[in-house]
Amino acid sequence: MIGRLWLALLALVLAGPALAAPDPGRFVEIESIAAAGLPDQRLTIWLPPGYDTAKRRYPVLYMHDGHNLFDLEKSNFNKIWAADQAMLAATASGQVEPHIIVGIWAPGRDRYRQYLPKDIYQAASPRLRGLMDQMTGGPIVSDLYLVWLTGPLKQRIDSSYRTKPGPRHTAIAGSSMGGLMSCYAFISRPDIYGRAACVSSHWPAVDPTKLAASGDPELIALWDRWFAERLGQAKGRRLWLDHGTATLDAFYAPYQQAVDARLTGSPWKRGRDWQSKVYPRAEHEENAWARRLPEIFIWLLRK
Repeated sequence: MIGRLWLALLALVLAGPALAAPDPGRFVEIESIAAAGLPDQRLTIWLPPGYDTAKRRYPVLYMHDGHNLFDLEKSNFNKIWAADQAMLAATASGQVEPHIIVGIWAPGRDRYRQYLPKDIYQAASPRLRGLMDQMTGGPIVSDLYLVWLTGPLKQRIDSSYRTKPGPRHTAIAGSSMGGLMSCYAFISRPDIYGRAACVSSHWPAVDPTKLAASGDPELIALWDRWFAERLGQAKGRRLWLDHGTATLDAFYAPYQQAVDARLTGSPWKRGRDWQSKVYPRAEHEENAWARRLPEIFIWLLRK
């Protein structure tokens, strides 16, 4: 009896590595970083499984609203994207190589003015700009945020971690106002970002109940012209666009359709260079984004 017990214990010891929980990756928290002209910034960085024992270099995905990406206790609404789990799923598909994820926290009430594309604000009429001013709480600083993203932040990440620094290995993603900021970064700096996911982008840019339900003609024209003038050539770049049809997302279709039409009329090829999807009944919230994030990653970041 005792001999059989020892054999069973020995079998458990020998099987230990096989029974160990999968490596979930590792988080690095950087609570305060000074950024010129901006509120102090905060990061949550996820290093994929095996990072500490490997010698390889990794692509990097920068994501806005970093407090809502990984940890329920740090989230605004007790909802998260579960971005690390989505990356693990995308990697397990064999179509995506592991990425470092850099989650950039939103600066509280300064979020709107940090994420609103400054050139859209400047091109808006006094009517639209007045509606935007009602939400800003200060001057628009998305241009300064972009300078920090593409300069000091990227330099810090590339010097501190084993990254693949080129644009084909550098992606940016966000939702709502973060979706607008992701498009702004992607279009403004193709030398830095070769991939972007603009999820449930808040194309109205203001309180949509103050605009026509069918879409504001001036705003639609602004976004159309913005893409027409700035999109450039695909050259291996990839852009993901999407929205749901419920809650705040219910206002987005007229604007997204105009952007889709502009892309359709460009040399960019749908399915290869860009993708746009509508998710029926999906709401404007983190659980909805978490459900489709593996799909987004597989299309956007595929090898």
